[in-house]
Amino acid sequence: MAAEIAIDIHKTFPGRATIRARIRYPVEASTVLILFGPSGSGKTTVLRSVAGLECPEQGTIRFISRTWLDTAAGVNISPQDRRIGYMAQEYALFPTYTVAGNIAYGLGHLSVSDRKRRVSEVLELFQLGGLESVKPRELSGGQQQRVALARAVAPRPQLLLLDEPLSALDAPTRIRLRGELRSLLKQLALPSIIVTHDREEALALGDVMAAMSDGAVLQVGTPQDVFSRPANAEVAKIVGVETVVQGRVLQAADSLVTIEVGEQTLTALDGPELGSAVFVCIRAEDVMLEKIGTAPTSARNHVKGIVRDIASAGPLVKVSLDCGFPLGVLVTRSALEELGLEPGSPVRAAIKAGSVHVVPRQEGN
Repeated sequence: MAAEIAIDIHKTFPGRATIRARIRYPVEASTVLILFGPSGSGKTTVLRSVAGLECPEQGTIRFISRTWLDTAAGVNISPQDRRIGYMAQEYALFPTYTVAGNIAYGLGHLSVSDRKRRVSEVLELFQLGGLESVKPRELSGGQQQRVALARAVAPRPQLLLLDEPLSALDAPTRIRLRGELRSLLKQLALPSIIVTHDREEALALGDVMAAMSDGAVLQVGTPQDVFSRPANAEVAKIVGVETVVQGRVLQAADSLVTIEVGEQTLTALDGPELGSAVFVCIRAEDVMLEKIGTAPTSARNHVKGIVRDIASAGPLVKVSLDCGFPLGVLVTRSALEELGLEPGSPVRAAIKAGSVHVVPRQEGN
Protein backbone atom coordinates (compact mmCIF):
# COMPACT_ATOMS: atom_id res chain seq x y z
CA MET A 1 0.00 0.00 0.00
CA ALA A 2 1.41 3.38 -1.03
CA ALA A 3 2.23 5.90 1.70
CA GLU A 4 -0.34 8.68 1.85
CA ILE A 5 -1.72 11.61 3.77
CA ALA A 6 -5.46 11.52 4.49
CA ILE A 7 -7.27 14.54 5.95
CA ASP A 8 -11.02 14.54 6.63
CA ILE A 9 -12.00 17.20 9.16
CA HIS A 10 -14.98 19.31 10.27
CA LYS A 11 -14.23 22.54 12.17
CA THR A 12 -16.62 25.37 13.01
CA PHE A 13 -15.96 29.01 13.90
CA PRO A 14 -18.57 31.56 15.01
CA GLY A 15 -19.51 33.84 12.13
CA ARG A 16 -17.24 32.07 9.64
CA ALA A 17 -17.58 29.35 7.04
CA THR A 18 -17.42 25.83 8.46
CA ILE A 19 -14.30 23.94 7.45
CA ARG A 20 -15.18 20.65 5.76
CA ALA A 21 -11.92 19.56 4.22
CA ARG A 22 -11.19 16.23 2.57
CA ILE A 23 -7.78 15.64 1.03
CA ARG A 24 -6.10 12.32 0.27
CA TYR A 25 -2.98 11.91 -1.81
CA PRO A 26 0.10 9.65 -2.09
CA VAL A 27 3.20 11.06 -0.45
CA GLU A 28 6.84 10.46 -1.28
CA ALA A 29 9.98 11.80 0.37
CA SER A 30 9.77 15.25 -1.21
CA THR A 31 6.08 15.62 -2.12
CA VAL A 32 4.83 19.21 -1.70
CA LEU A 33 1.08 19.76 -1.24
CA ILE A 34 -0.19 23.29 -1.91
CA LEU A 35 -3.28 24.52 -0.07
CA PHE A 36 -4.50 27.23 -2.43
CA GLY A 37 -7.39 29.65 -2.19
CA PRO A 38 -8.45 33.16 -1.21
CA SER A 39 -8.22 34.61 2.29
CA GLY A 40 -10.76 33.00 4.60
CA SER A 41 -11.02 29.79 2.56
CA GLY A 42 -9.73 27.64 5.44
CA LYS A 43 -6.17 26.93 4.28
CA THR A 44 -4.42 27.88 7.51
CA THR A 45 -7.04 26.07 9.62
CA VAL A 46 -6.30 22.85 7.74
CA LEU A 47 -2.56 23.41 8.18
CA ARG A 48 -2.91 24.08 11.91
CA SER A 49 -5.16 21.04 12.30
CA VAL A 50 -2.50 18.84 10.72
CA ALA A 51 0.03 20.39 13.11
CA GLY A 52 -2.22 19.68 16.09
CA LEU A 53 -2.61 23.38 16.89
CA GLU A 54 -6.35 23.32 16.04
CA CYS A 55 -8.73 20.63 17.22
CA PRO A 56 -11.54 19.83 14.75
CA GLU A 57 -14.87 18.75 16.27
CA GLN A 58 -15.01 15.76 13.94
CA GLY A 59 -12.67 13.93 11.64
CA THR A 60 -9.48 12.04 11.04
CA ILE A 61 -5.92 12.91 10.06
CA ARG A 62 -3.57 10.11 9.06
CA PHE A 63 0.05 10.41 7.98
CA ILE A 64 1.55 7.30 6.39
CA SER A 65 1.10 4.57 9.05
CA ARG A 66 0.08 6.79 11.98
CA THR A 67 -3.29 8.17 13.00
CA TRP A 68 -2.82 11.66 14.43
CA LEU A 69 -6.50 12.45 14.87
CA ASP A 70 -9.59 10.28 15.09
CA THR A 71 -12.31 12.08 17.03
CA ALA A 72 -14.63 9.06 17.01
CA ALA A 73 -11.94 6.92 18.66
CA GLY A 74 -10.77 9.68 21.01
CA VAL A 75 -7.31 9.91 19.37
CA ASN A 76 -5.55 13.30 19.24
CA ILE A 77 -1.76 13.07 19.15
CA SER A 78 0.03 16.12 20.59
CA PRO A 79 1.91 18.48 18.23
CA GLN A 80 5.23 17.37 19.75
CA ASP A 81 4.51 13.69 19.14
CA ARG A 82 3.50 14.31 15.54
CA ARG A 83 7.10 15.40 14.77
CA ILE A 84 5.98 18.37 12.72
CA GLY A 85 8.17 21.22 11.50
CA TYR A 86 6.01 24.37 11.47
CA MET A 87 6.91 27.75 9.98
CA ALA A 88 4.46 30.57 10.69
CA GLN A 89 3.62 33.28 8.17
CA GLU A 90 5.50 36.00 10.06
CA TYR A 91 8.35 33.59 10.95
CA ALA A 92 7.88 34.23 14.73
CA LEU A 93 11.62 34.32 15.40
CA PHE A 94 12.60 35.02 18.99
CA PRO A 95 13.94 38.58 18.90
CA THR A 96 16.28 38.16 21.89
CA TYR A 97 17.82 34.93 20.58
CA THR A 98 20.67 34.77 18.11
CA VAL A 99 20.38 32.90 14.83
CA ALA A 100 22.02 29.87 16.46
CA GLY A 101 19.73 30.21 19.48
CA ASN A 102 16.62 30.26 17.30
CA ILE A 103 17.74 27.18 15.39
CA ALA A 104 18.61 25.32 18.59
CA TYR A 105 15.25 26.10 20.22
CA GLY A 106 13.64 22.76 19.34
CA LEU A 107 16.73 20.66 20.09
CA GLY A 108 16.49 20.53 23.88
CA HIS A 109 16.20 16.76 23.80
CA LEU A 110 19.76 16.47 22.45
CA SER A 111 22.98 16.56 24.41
CA VAL A 112 24.97 19.81 24.29
CA SER A 113 27.51 18.39 21.85
CA ASP A 114 24.83 16.87 19.57
CA ARG A 115 22.87 20.13 19.67
CA LYS A 116 25.91 22.15 18.59
CA ARG A 117 26.64 19.65 15.82
CA ARG A 118 23.07 19.81 14.51
CA VAL A 119 23.01 23.63 14.57
CA SER A 120 26.27 23.68 12.59
CA GLU A 121 24.83 21.26 10.03
CA VAL A 122 21.70 23.35 9.56
CA LEU A 123 23.64 26.63 9.38
CA GLU A 124 25.67 25.17 6.51
CA LEU A 125 22.63 23.67 4.78
CA PHE A 126 20.79 27.00 4.79
CA GLN A 127 23.87 29.09 3.95
CA LEU A 128 23.76 30.97 7.25
CA GLY A 129 27.40 30.55 8.19
CA GLY A 130 28.84 33.65 9.86
CA LEU A 131 25.44 34.75 11.16
CA GLU A 132 25.38 32.53 14.24
CA SER A 133 25.55 35.42 16.72
CA VAL A 134 23.30 37.85 14.83
CA LYS A 135 19.86 38.82 16.14
CA PRO A 136 16.79 38.60 13.84
CA ARG A 137 16.37 42.40 13.61
CA GLU A 138 19.80 42.61 11.96
CA LEU A 139 18.86 40.17 9.18
CA SER A 140 17.32 40.81 5.78
CA GLY A 141 13.89 39.42 5.00
CA GLY A 142 15.40 36.56 3.00
CA GLN A 143 17.80 35.71 5.83
CA GLN A 144 14.95 35.74 8.36
CA GLN A 145 13.02 33.35 6.17
CA ARG A 146 15.96 30.95 6.00
CA VAL A 147 16.44 31.07 9.78
CA ALA A 148 12.74 30.32 10.36
CA LEU A 149 12.90 27.43 7.91
CA ALA A 150 16.14 26.19 9.47
CA ARG A 151 14.53 26.22 12.92
CA ALA A 152 11.58 24.18 11.60
CA VAL A 153 13.87 21.63 9.94
CA ALA A 154 16.51 21.31 12.68
CA PRO A 155 14.63 18.69 14.83
CA ARG A 156 14.37 16.40 11.76
CA PRO A 157 10.58 16.46 11.43
CA GLN A 158 8.72 13.90 9.34
CA LEU A 159 6.45 16.56 7.82
CA LEU A 160 7.10 20.25 7.16
CA LEU A 161 4.26 22.80 7.29
CA LEU A 162 4.77 26.28 5.83
CA ASP A 163 2.16 29.05 6.13
CA GLU A 164 2.63 31.64 3.35
CA PRO A 165 6.44 31.22 3.52
CA LEU A 166 7.23 34.01 1.04
CA SER A 167 4.46 36.52 1.72
CA ALA A 168 6.51 38.67 4.15
CA LEU A 169 9.18 39.35 1.50
CA ASP A 170 9.36 42.12 -1.08
CA ALA A 171 8.55 41.11 -4.65
CA PRO A 172 12.13 40.80 -6.03
CA THR A 173 13.25 38.72 -3.01
CA ARG A 174 10.11 36.59 -3.23
CA ILE A 175 10.79 35.77 -6.87
CA ARG A 176 14.44 34.94 -6.17
CA LEU A 177 13.72 32.73 -3.17
CA ARG A 178 10.90 30.84 -4.85
CA GLY A 179 13.25 28.65 -6.85
CA GLU A 180 15.68 28.43 -3.93
CA LEU A 181 12.91 27.13 -1.65
CA ARG A 182 11.85 24.49 -4.18
CA SER A 183 15.43 23.24 -4.53
CA LEU A 184 15.85 23.17 -0.77
CA LEU A 185 12.66 21.18 -0.21
CA LYS A 186 13.80 18.61 -2.76
CA GLN A 187 17.24 18.48 -1.17
CA LEU A 188 15.73 17.91 2.26
CA ALA A 189 13.64 15.01 0.87
CA LEU A 190 10.98 16.04 3.35
CA PRO A 191 7.23 15.97 2.53
CA SER A 192 5.70 19.40 2.96
CA ILE A 193 2.38 21.22 3.01
CA ILE A 194 2.46 24.87 1.96
CA VAL A 195 -0.31 27.46 2.27
CA THR A 196 -0.32 30.14 -0.44
CA HIS A 197 -2.73 32.30 -2.43
CA ASP A 198 -0.06 33.14 -5.03
CA ARG A 199 -0.42 31.38 -8.35
CA GLU A 200 3.27 31.56 -9.30
CA GLU A 201 4.30 30.10 -5.93
CA ALA A 202 1.80 27.26 -6.29
CA LEU A 203 3.11 26.36 -9.75
CA ALA A 204 6.78 26.70 -8.75
CA LEU A 205 6.63 24.83 -5.43
CA GLY A 206 3.85 22.25 -5.62
CA ASP A 207 3.55 18.64 -6.72
CA VAL A 208 -0.09 18.37 -5.59
CA MET A 209 -2.58 21.20 -5.09
CA ALA A 210 -5.88 21.44 -3.22
CA ALA A 211 -8.05 24.37 -4.31
CA MET A 212 -10.17 25.64 -1.40
CA SER A 213 -13.11 28.01 -1.01
CA ASP A 214 -15.47 28.67 1.92
CA GLY A 215 -13.92 25.90 3.98
CA ALA A 216 -14.25 23.17 1.34
CA VAL A 217 -11.71 21.44 -0.88
CA LEU A 218 -13.09 21.72 -4.41
CA GLN A 219 -10.38 20.03 -6.48
CA VAL A 220 -7.14 18.12 -5.91
CA GLY A 221 -4.58 17.51 -8.64
CA THR A 222 -1.26 18.71 -9.94
CA PRO A 223 -1.01 22.54 -9.92
CA GLN A 224 -0.79 22.53 -13.72
CA ASP A 225 -4.00 20.47 -14.06
CA VAL A 226 -5.99 22.52 -11.53
CA PHE A 227 -4.94 25.83 -13.09
CA SER A 228 -5.43 24.76 -16.70
CA ARG A 229 -8.44 22.45 -16.27
CA PRO A 230 -10.52 23.59 -13.28
CA ALA A 231 -13.26 21.15 -12.28
CA ASN A 232 -15.99 23.80 -12.19
CA ALA A 233 -16.64 27.51 -12.50
CA GLU A 234 -15.91 28.15 -8.83
CA VAL A 235 -12.46 26.60 -9.09
CA ALA A 236 -11.86 28.55 -12.30
CA LYS A 237 -12.49 31.81 -10.44
CA ILE A 238 -10.30 30.73 -7.50
CA VAL A 239 -7.34 29.98 -9.75
CA GLY A 240 -7.74 33.24 -11.63
CA VAL A 241 -9.23 32.22 -14.96
CA GLU A 242 -10.13 35.63 -16.38
CA THR A 243 -13.04 34.58 -18.58
CA VAL A 244 -15.77 32.37 -17.11
CA VAL A 245 -19.03 32.68 -19.06
CA GLN A 246 -22.17 30.64 -19.62
CA GLY A 247 -22.53 28.68 -22.81
CA ARG A 248 -24.71 26.05 -24.46
CA VAL A 249 -23.46 23.03 -26.38
CA LEU A 250 -24.89 22.98 -29.91
CA GLN A 251 -23.25 19.81 -31.19
CA ALA A 252 -20.47 17.32 -30.52
CA ALA A 253 -18.49 15.45 -33.17
CA ASP A 254 -14.97 14.12 -33.74
CA SER A 255 -13.89 14.85 -30.13
CA LEU A 256 -14.91 18.50 -30.51
CA VAL A 257 -17.91 20.46 -29.25
CA THR A 258 -19.47 23.59 -30.69
CA ILE A 259 -20.71 25.98 -28.02
CA GLU A 260 -22.92 29.02 -28.27
CA VAL A 261 -21.50 31.81 -26.08
CA GLY A 262 -23.41 35.05 -26.22
CA GLU A 263 -23.52 36.05 -29.88
CA GLN A 264 -20.60 33.82 -30.84
CA THR A 265 -19.87 30.13 -31.32
CA LEU A 266 -16.68 28.53 -30.03
CA THR A 267 -15.08 25.15 -30.66
CA ALA A 268 -13.59 23.26 -27.73
CA LEU A 269 -12.34 19.78 -26.96
CA ASP A 270 -15.15 17.45 -25.92
CA GLY A 271 -15.37 16.36 -22.29
CA PRO A 272 -17.20 13.65 -20.35
CA GLU A 273 -20.82 14.21 -19.33
CA LEU A 274 -20.94 17.84 -20.35
CA GLY A 275 -24.66 18.12 -20.99
CA SER A 276 -25.98 21.14 -22.86
CA ALA A 277 -25.53 23.83 -20.19
CA VAL A 278 -21.86 24.64 -19.57
CA PHE A 279 -19.41 27.22 -18.35
CA VAL A 280 -16.67 28.25 -20.78
CA CYS A 281 -13.34 29.08 -19.12
CA ILE A 282 -10.51 30.82 -21.00
CA ARG A 283 -7.21 32.01 -19.53
CA ALA A 284 -6.14 35.47 -20.67
CA GLU A 285 -2.67 34.30 -21.68
CA ASP A 286 -4.19 31.70 -24.04
CA VAL A 287 -5.79 34.36 -26.27
CA MET A 288 -3.93 35.93 -29.21
CA LEU A 289 -5.02 39.21 -30.79
CA GLU A 290 -4.96 39.86 -34.54
CA LYS A 291 -5.67 42.89 -36.70
CA ILE A 292 -8.96 42.87 -38.53
CA GLY A 293 -8.31 42.15 -42.23
CA THR A 294 -5.13 40.13 -41.74
CA ALA A 295 -4.91 36.41 -42.50
CA PRO A 296 -6.15 34.38 -39.51
CA THR A 297 -3.88 32.00 -37.67
CA SER A 298 -4.44 28.24 -37.46
CA ALA A 299 -6.44 28.52 -34.21
CA ARG A 300 -9.96 27.07 -34.54
CA ASN A 301 -11.66 30.05 -32.92
CA HIS A 302 -11.58 33.57 -34.33
CA VAL A 303 -14.00 36.06 -32.79
CA LYS A 304 -14.28 39.78 -33.47
CA GLY A 305 -14.51 42.18 -30.56
CA ILE A 306 -14.20 45.76 -29.40
CA VAL A 307 -11.61 46.92 -26.87
CA ARG A 308 -13.42 48.15 -23.76
CA ASP A 309 -10.53 48.70 -21.37
CA ILE A 310 -6.74 48.53 -21.18
CA ALA A 311 -4.95 48.16 -17.85
CA SER A 312 -1.39 47.52 -16.75
CA ALA A 313 -0.67 44.03 -15.39
CA GLY A 314 2.98 44.29 -14.36
CA PRO A 315 5.20 43.70 -17.39
CA LEU A 316 2.12 42.83 -19.47
CA VAL A 317 -1.10 44.61 -20.35
CA LYS A 318 -4.63 43.31 -19.74
CA VAL A 319 -7.06 44.06 -22.54
CA SER A 320 -10.79 43.66 -21.87
CA LEU A 321 -12.84 42.88 -24.98
CA ASP A 322 -16.54 42.83 -25.76
CA CYS A 323 -17.01 39.91 -28.16
CA GLY A 324 -20.70 39.46 -27.45
CA PHE A 325 -19.34 38.10 -24.17
CA PRO A 326 -16.56 39.60 -22.01
CA LEU A 327 -13.09 38.28 -22.86
CA GLY A 328 -9.87 39.07 -20.98
CA VAL A 329 -6.55 39.02 -22.83
CA LEU A 330 -2.94 39.47 -21.73
CA VAL A 331 -0.52 40.96 -24.28
CA THR A 332 2.94 42.47 -24.23
CA ARG A 333 3.31 46.24 -24.44
CA SER A 334 5.00 45.91 -27.83
CA ALA A 335 2.04 43.88 -29.14
CA LEU A 336 -0.33 46.57 -27.86
CA GLU A 337 1.56 49.20 -29.85
CA GLU A 338 1.85 47.04 -32.99
CA LEU A 339 -1.89 46.39 -32.98
CA GLY A 340 -2.64 50.06 -32.27
CA LEU A 341 -5.14 49.13 -29.58
CA GLU A 342 -7.11 51.67 -27.57
CA PRO A 343 -10.63 51.70 -26.13
CA GLY A 344 -13.09 51.39 -29.01
CA SER A 345 -10.65 49.63 -31.37
CA PRO A 346 -11.93 46.62 -33.31
CA VAL A 347 -9.77 43.52 -33.03
CA ARG A 348 -9.93 39.77 -33.60
CA ALA A 349 -9.23 37.22 -30.87
CA ALA A 350 -7.74 33.84 -31.80
CA ILE A 351 -8.18 30.94 -29.36
CA LYS A 352 -7.13 27.32 -29.84
CA ALA A 353 -9.77 24.66 -29.15
CA GLY A 354 -7.58 23.17 -26.41
CA SER A 355 -7.53 26.52 -24.60
CA VAL A 356 -11.33 26.65 -24.33
CA HIS A 357 -12.01 24.65 -21.16
CA VAL A 358 -15.63 23.57 -20.70
CA VAL A 359 -17.24 22.45 -17.43
CA PRO A 360 -20.86 21.42 -16.77
CA ARG A 361 -23.31 23.74 -15.06
CA GLN A 362 -26.82 23.33 -13.76
CA GLU A 363 -29.60 25.20 -15.47
CA GLY A 364 -30.19 28.53 -13.77
CA ASN A 365 -26.58 28.85 -12.47
